[in-house]
Amino acid sequence: MVALLMWMMPIPEGLKPNAWYLFVIFFTTIASIILTLLPIFTASILAVSFAILSNTMDTKAAYGGFDESFILLIIVAFLVARGVVKSGLGKRIALHIIRKFGGSTLGLGYSMVATDMIIAPAFPSNTARSGVLYPIVESLAHDSGSKTGDKTQRKMGSYLMMNSMAGIAISSSLWLTAMASNPVGAAIASQMGIDITFSSWFKAAIVPAFTAFIVIPWLLYKIFPPELKDTPQAPKKAEDELKAMGKVSKNEWITGAVFITMVTLWALSSILALDKTAIALGGLAILMISKIFTMEDMKTQGDALATLVWFAILYAMSSELNRLGFMTYVGEAISDQLTGLSWQLVYVILIILYVLIHYLFVSQTAHMLALFGVFLHVGIDAGVDGKLLALMLLFATNFNSVITPQGSSANVLFAGSGYLKASEIYKNGGIVTFANTVIFLTIGTAWILFIS
Repeated sequence: MVALLMWMMPIPEGLKPNAWYLFVIFFTTIASIILTLLPIFTASILAVSFAILSNTMDTKAAYGGFDESFILLIIVAFLVARGVVKSGLGKRIALHIIRKFGGSTLGLGYSMVATDMIIAPAFPSNTARSGVLYPIVESLAHDSGSKTGDKTQRKMGSYLMMNSMAGIAISSSLWLTAMASNPVGAAIASQMGIDITFSSWFKAAIVPAFTAFIVIPWLLYKIFPPELKDTPQAPKKAEDELKAMGKVSKNEWITGAVFITMVTLWALSSILALDKTAIALGGLAILMISKIFTMEDMKTQGDALATLVWFAILYAMSSELNRLGFMTYVGEAISDQLTGLSWQLVYVILIILYVLIHYLFVSQTAHMLALFGVFLHVGIDAGVDGKLLALMLLFATNFNSVITPQGSSANVLFAGSGYLKASEIYKNGGIVTFANTVIFLTIGTAWILFIS
């Protein structure tokens, strides 16, 4: 009923009709997922069908998401992860982690986020980084008796998957080179006379990011608790299982070599001008030639296909909203409302609105390109320190990524794992994003002003 009323109401002045109608469709889709009225897959295909049949989107724009290579990268990463698990390598890695940190589920959660933060500066693609972390997290869950399909996902796997999504949001905020949009945003800021370097970024981010690292895994542990919390026998059991596994098998050696090669090439992809998706496809091909991953295995990967469909659709709709000028319209409308306010209030409002608007985006880079410059101009005109605002907006581009299942392409492996419902990600992701926003706006702002 609300959607129908929005569709029938007068189109806001200055907005193209199709921009408004597409917003109504997109808003309704997201609301139906949050309220658990429809699964994310069903809601997405219904939305794109209506958008095309109502002439709100043409077919080229509606299906454009399926042309994006990074979406294919996500799906291939799903399949490679299955090969890592099937070969036994994932189990071996997981057992080593459990042996060191497996006394509690919370300890495992912290160890995975710490691992991500350590490798992040070498990975300008957080999507590729999720492809490194996901098979390890999945193996940790499996080897703790937490699996999908047998109602044991909440035992440990659901928490670890949600925690890893949240961890990538933090690690991407910590390093200038941990996310592709970060240096692009820094380049835009430089055009306004704001200099952001690798060292100045890290210096500004280290205190709020490490605060988030301490708080977020614990917070998720409280609001989305695993059923299995303390596992004092797990380290000894893991050590016994490692002994029982014996020497590394041929399939593990092959999978390990493929995995390390992929990780290395992903890390060097920007330097060597290599396509990340092509790297992943090559790795998958080797696993299939080696019969570590087979066509029979492919038939069981329904979650990967479903993920490809719903993410591509939501990405296309979000991109079209941006192309039609809806995001710019929102930015300018916000600017008009902030005239005459103190710079402190403008600063806080801009950051909060920038975070909330991410509900409409299915790409961190698209979000940053659409609104970073607009919001930065508005803030500087209102007297906000340019470097403070630029850094906080770029941090927000990362720490808001877990606000929705589709808020970042790095989320999709975890969201499509079967361990998490879309409604659980919206709820817990919203709480985590709120906590990140509070941490960065308070501790982060105070720290940046202190070191300036």
